[in-house]
Amino acid sequence: MDHLINIDNGGTLTDICVWDGTDFTFTKTLTTPFDLSQCLFDGIAKVSENVFGGRDLERLLHRTRHIRYSTTQGTNALVERKGPSLGLIVDDASVVADLRATEQERGLFDDLVGLRVAVVDPGTGDEELSAQLVAQVNKLTTDGAARIVVAVGDADGEAERRVRGILLRCFPRHLLGSVPFLYSWEFATDRVPARRIWSGLLNSFLHPVMERFLYNAEDRLRRHRVRNPLLIYRNDGASSRVAKSVALKTYSSGPRGGLEGTRALATAYGLEHVLMVDVGGTTTDVGSVKQARIATDRRGAVEGVRISFPMSDVHSSGIGGSSIIQVRDGDIQVGPESVGAAPGPACFGFGGTSATITDVNLLLGVLDPATYLDGDFALDAERSRAVITETVAEPLGIGLDEALVRMEAAYFARMAESFGALVEESTTLAAFGGAGPMSACGAARLTGVRRVLIPRLAAVFSAFGIGFSDIGRTYEVTLTTPSADAAVDAHDALADRAERDMFQEGYELVGCRPEWTLVTEDGDGAVVAETPYRPGDVPTVGSGEHAVLRLAVTAELPHGTVPTAAQPPASPAVPSGNRKVRSGATQVGDVPVYPLAEQRPGAIAAGPAIVEGPFFTTRVLDGWTFEVTAGGDLLLTDITSTPA
Repeated sequence: MDHLINIDNGGTLTDICVWDGTDFTFTKTLTTPFDLSQCLFDGIAKVSENVFGGRDLERLLHRTRHIRYSTTQGTNALVERKGPSLGLIVDDASVVADLRATEQERGLFDDLVGLRVAVVDPGTGDEELSAQLVAQVNKLTTDGAARIVVAVGDADGEAERRVRGILLRCFPRHLLGSVPFLYSWEFATDRVPARRIWSGLLNSFLHPVMERFLYNAEDRLRRHRVRNPLLIYRNDGASSRVAKSVALKTYSSGPRGGLEGTRALATAYGLEHVLMVDVGGTTTDVGSVKQARIATDRRGAVEGVRISFPMSDVHSSGIGGSSIIQVRDGDIQVGPESVGAAPGPACFGFGGTSATITDVNLLLGVLDPATYLDGDFALDAERSRAVITETVAEPLGIGLDEALVRMEAAYFARMAESFGALVEESTTLAAFGGAGPMSACGAARLTGVRRVLIPRLAAVFSAFGIGFSDIGRTYEVTLTTPSADAAVDAHDALADRAERDMFQEGYELVGCRPEWTLVTEDGDGAVVAETPYRPGDVPTVGSGEHAVLRLAVTAELPHGTVPTAAQPPASPAVPSGNRKVRSGATQVGDVPVYPLAEQRPGAIAAGPAIVEGPFFTTRVLDGWTFEVTAGGDLLLTDITSTPA
């Protein structure tokens, strides 16, 4: 069969995972923030060496059915506030107070919109409304608005359609193209105004950041005469073409891939509750899978601000492999600032002058500079030693060795904070990402978690998880009249839209899987009931409630699997050698090193130990044991009776 390529673009490293229908091939490459399409093609070219035995970008591209792509760039742009200045047109000044109701909302609104708010009266005649709109749009653009969101009138969108018609008549096309308008009811059918408007504002902010890169990537693919389009992986777990993707739905899409992979692990191993702990270069993303179900919010949140679309319930903390560890007010602080891919940790040799956990683990002996990233990347221990001495040891008045131990302990504690509140008695920690396996045991012990699962694809696990996605579209329409006829009319309109959209995705609707649902919501948009819908059904709503008809259409793609064979009998793991690893200010010991790829399923050993997988290193602390599962994953168990 044709190959499927999954790419997870992070702030420091970009992960590439290729599936040929049977096996996975994967690699990592440095993210190129100056041109994200560069690391995309660098990564595909690099992984082609593993697929074919020699670098052949063209051959792999032309044997690929789809490229599914997830990126943190939208998330990072919002965190760093790197996007266009927004303007907002409303019909009631009090709406702004609703949008700024919480501290998080106030901060985000002031950063994205500020004072660029215009108030118009849609109840006036066309001539007067035209004059108001012309004056207010001119003022907003003069004040710096590069994109404008229109949110006027009732939930039926009638007033906004009228405003759109007037703007199209009053302004030349080239002006409307250079300052795009988004109409809130066209973008989201949510009846709660604040959520609908916030969705429009956030999408308008994220869109240009995503647009420039994604269309550039598509252009480069066309120059290679690639048959099939680039697909964007979304935070609802499905994928779609660039032209059919919504920028807001790319926010936190990478963690959703990790959650899909975590669900596959939970199902394969029969685990009741698994916490995903994905430690990347800049952030740690935490999500929950319980009874093989991904925790999802009907109305998601972005930086604590509620939006109109569903999102997986993922919590992000500013701690990662590239998080800066520094001394503030006499204490060691980890993150949230990150050195990213450029300049990166000091040991990368790109000019970094801040200490990170990567530098710490190099000097502790956990990382081997000869095998880091499978030997593709040289680490400079002297740079790490100089930076940690200058920025941590000397300010605290302690020696380098004690500084390393205290920095690692601070990192364990900070990582434990990111997931500790979600721990239950049956919790298993699924730790992955480049930095997760190194610190999982230390953080888990602090929270009382006794079992940690490290996937064999831990270094590229979110990219692996993207492989469980299909091409999909979801539509919703609020039924203003809860009758059978209104529902049928909405059904037919959504079916027509789905047929057009899926055809543009390259699939006939008759070959797709549709799921029709009637959702009953209360006045705040909370779900009261969900039932399957068939034409002719009569929506049932109570006082203050309304009905929403939802259509989810899926074109299924081949999926990878997690092996579920019975666990073989236990046998001793075989080390390849020893490494001197520091575990205390005065304690340095020879610790056995176990290459994961060389261990048979059923292999077991006790810590302290180092297990080296492809592109990742696991530190097994004293008091822990590890076992290689039938699927080649690493299951660690804390055999101590009480938390350390």
